Amino acid sequence: MNNKDRVLDFANYILINNATIRQTANFFGYSKSTVHLDIHKKLKKINANLFYEVQKILDKNFNEKHIRGGISTKNKYLLKK
Repeated sequence: MNNKDRVLDFANYILINNATIRQTANFFGYSKSTVHLDIHKKLKKINANLFYEVQKILDKNFNEKHIRGGISTKNKYLLKK
């Protein structure tokens, strides 16, 4: 798989699954840094429209991460009881 295909695979996975950078990296077996670089630097040059669609999802995930973290912590302590 060449770099362009990899970038498009990352982008399509994020779009289809509303995935985070971390989820995408784990699914494909790459580092978060690689996925982040590919999405934020390379995708814009390959397909600007796709970049903006993916960016909307990543922005939404970023703005919700503190909520997910709080829920995770709450569940952790509920399980300890």
